[in-house]
Amino acid sequence: MRKSSGRAAYSALMTTTSGTHRDVPAVTVALVTLGCARNDVDSEELAGRLAADGFRLVDDPEDAETVVVNTCGFVEAAKKDSVDTLLAAADLKETGRTRAVVAVGCLAERYGKDLAGSLPEADAVLGFDDYPEIGARLRSILAGEVLQPHTPHDRRRLLPISPVERASSTRAVPGHASEIGTHGPATGPRAVRRRLAGGPMAPLKLASGCDRRCSFCAIPSFRGSFVSRRPADVLGEARWLAGEGVREVFLVSENSTSYGKDLGDLRLLETILPDLAAVEGLDRVRVSYLQPAETRTGLVEAIASTPGVSPYFDLSFQHASPTVLRRMRRFGDPDSFLELLDRVRTLAPMAGVRSNVIVGFPGETDDDVQTLCDFLVAARLDVTGVFGYSDEDGTEAAGLDGKLDADEIRARVARVTDLVEQLTADRAEERVGEHVDVLVEAVEAGLDGPIAEGRADHQGPEVDGTTRLTHGSHAVGDLVAAVVVATEGADLVAEPRR
Repeated sequence: MRKSSGRAAYSALMTTTSGTHRDVPAVTVALVTLGCARNDVDSEELAGRLAADGFRLVDDPEDAETVVVNTCGFVEAAKKDSVDTLLAAADLKETGRTRAVVAVGCLAERYGKDLAGSLPEADAVLGFDDYPEIGARLRSILAGEVLQPHTPHDRRRLLPISPVERASSTRAVPGHASEIGTHGPATGPRAVRRRLAGGPMAPLKLASGCDRRCSFCAIPSFRGSFVSRRPADVLGEARWLAGEGVREVFLVSENSTSYGKDLGDLRLLETILPDLAAVEGLDRVRVSYLQPAETRTGLVEAIASTPGVSPYFDLSFQHASPTVLRRMRRFGDPDSFLELLDRVRTLAPMAGVRSNVIVGFPGETDDDVQTLCDFLVAARLDVTGVFGYSDEDGTEAAGLDGKLDADEIRARVARVTDLVEQLTADRAEERVGEHVDVLVEAVEAGLDGPIAEGRADHQGPEVDGTTRLTHGSHAVGDLVAAVVVATEGADLVAEPRR
């Protein structure tokens, strides 16, 4: 019954839109995070604000008086998952101690009052501008006040057109808040953040928003224009994370190659990487989401050769056919992409390279798919995510001609996915005999003793496979020198070196 209600709410939404309080008892709150690593950072900022405002954070929503769901609004499946999660949290109001369920995040920001109208089970739908006062908002809701959901608007229009003028804006940008105080690092500001997940890896936000206009992507409309965090804030947060036991920071943004352009220095990422790698306690710095058309030679050299920076390239190719890429309002072709990969591997032969591709874009032909497949064979990527195209509200691509039917898109996704799975396995086998450094992230009991699992330099968090160590006594957070001895699909098996 509830699952059906989730689909109905989602359908209704899509149709509609085509000071501190330490003198009062602590209110328990649970944050449920969906979507990408950028959302993880945003949730930890909310957690830091709530903890500072006297709320008591709990892990299990069943133990919370207030459940805050940080939603994802990127693609259809993520929207449905967000709605179902909100409904599941609303059920707790009938069976547990939960008194209020609140939607925040990208789905809430993107659809606002329309989400609230189609999902009355949520007690409030808050936008990004509510984040600085999140504690006050939750207290008002618990007091019985009905908050008006925000009216969605294009957040790109809230900041100056000129990137260099954006630093003076006071508009809330999730994940960018910082404070200077006695609880921060020895120097510089500390992010308003409280870790919600343990483990030796943590995402660290470089920037938010995007100035590109890819025809299939709605993210800039609800995340806003591109805004870099100042280097002092990034470094200060890295020091704080290292003090919390983090050994690897994962630099995240919508477009890391643009970092610094609004601060007057487009090469700022190359400058800050050595400083981040030098932070005491950190073993690895990893950069995510590079735009191939913006990936300059200096940045490739910095990522490939800076000690402490993983030679890892998350390159968003999206396709290889020049015709499809032009309709996507992107740039490139197989030759330029392969030239970029050749530069990467010349500097770092063992570099990890991952990408995502969209199959079934309007106007895509069989020849275009073959061009993509030929490129993937030649590229020898470690991991490739394959996604079927779907229309997104407010995007240029939603109005393009040449739409493919759902069955054809599924068939093309299956074809490319089958190829990618074989190529990924083949690429992993090429790594047998390589020396790798494995950051241990989990240790579980096995029949012959503890089994340690982690990630090598070429493996990004969650999506790039793992490396299992064959023997030895290891703890979470150890960095273990090993040699690859076998593969299991994209995953590796490695033997510790002596």
